[in-house]
Amino acid sequence: MTYPIRPIDESQWPAFALVLEEGFGWRPNSVQNERFKAETEFDRTLAVFDGDLIAGVTSIYSLTMTVPGGRLPVAGVTAVSVLPSHRRRGVLSSLMRRQLSDIRERGESVAALYASEAPIYGRYGYGRASNALSFRFRKPGGTEFVANAPSDPSLRLRVAAPADVRADLEKVFASVVARRPGRYERNARFWDGVLADEEADQDGAGPLRSVLAEDDGGVRGYALFRIKSSWDADGIPDGELRLQELEAADPAAYALLWRSVLDRDLVSRVQAGARPVDDPLLALLADPRQARASHVDELWVRLVEVGAALAARSYSAPVDAVIEVEDDVCPWNARRWRLTAGPAGAECAPVDDRPDVTLPVASLGSAYLGEGLLMEQLAAGLVREHSPGTLRSLAIAMSWSPRPWAGLTF
Repeated sequence: MTYPIRPIDESQWPAFALVLEEGFGWRPNSVQNERFKAETEFDRTLAVFDGDLIAGVTSIYSLTMTVPGGRLPVAGVTAVSVLPSHRRRGVLSSLMRRQLSDIRERGESVAALYASEAPIYGRYGYGRASNALSFRFRKPGGTEFVANAPSDPSLRLRVAAPADVRADLEKVFASVVARRPGRYERNARFWDGVLADEEADQDGAGPLRSVLAEDDGGVRGYALFRIKSSWDADGIPDGELRLQELEAADPAAYALLWRSVLDRDLVSRVQAGARPVDDPLLALLADPRQARASHVDELWVRLVEVGAALAARSYSAPVDAVIEVEDDVCPWNARRWRLTAGPAGAECAPVDDRPDVTLPVASLGSAYLGEGLLMEQLAAGLVREHSPGTLRSLAIAMSWSPRPWAGLTF
């Protein structure tokens, strides 16, 4: 069946939210619901209608995201859900195709999302573009730093209520957001979510806490966390610290904040979810095995306009290649493109030349932020190389350090 698709207005928010509740199996309280509503860009929502019933939904945040060498307007896809009663009817496919067309019309060349289930979005040209690590420390012991860990005697720690130092937190974050691909600027409503501290936000782990690293010149870093206080049957402290964020403008502040987190009294476990895979903490630890890291996919990226997207980023090495792109969702991309990039910049234009490589658009999405998975995809038989050595050159050129990571789910 073909269902009409159109944006919603605020009066239709309850029906829109109901689809999310059913699809994700959750029910936010009234405060969380109003917060989510306030974050929603209603002109960038889409809903599938079955008569008067909203059967499927999606929305977009208009983000400014760091990409290799600069920043770019990116469509942050979110709130994708279909009523269980309307699965397997083409609702999601129609939504995703319409959304990509709207993104293109708006002039954005890149879309990004967090996938609730990893297998879903490859069908629509999204590739796994960044990964994250979760750390689980068991104390005591095992968290010592290497002997030459950075320090600065001018730094000191200050405990503060997060809401009272919001301006300092925002300033530190603004100073670091451009350093790593995948990070995106936060508006006031995003910060409202970061600092939200209702009972439902606490999830049994107590109020949000912060510690700042500062000197006489101001704040150089911060950590946001919660502590679930507990004692075992023998009266031994068994608390758990759950790190939400740790940002720092320089290595010494970064190291001092991690020491504060790892050395917290009455805490026997530290959980730090969704950290970058090249987190400097792993280099600071004398025994990095103690981090007990687990791996998960993070951002998925889709090139909506291949030529514009590839020309908009920087490259780690020169490359000149004709790339044949396969794309059955956005047919305007399905052609051959010559990418020429070097220190002076990058150009990507359609050509009729013989291709050096043939690959699905999702492969370019997976490499776009610099994660560098193209050679693995060649080994897996997912891309085809017609001119030997070209894919390696392309993979090296598209790789980037530091590795991509967004940090805050949208």
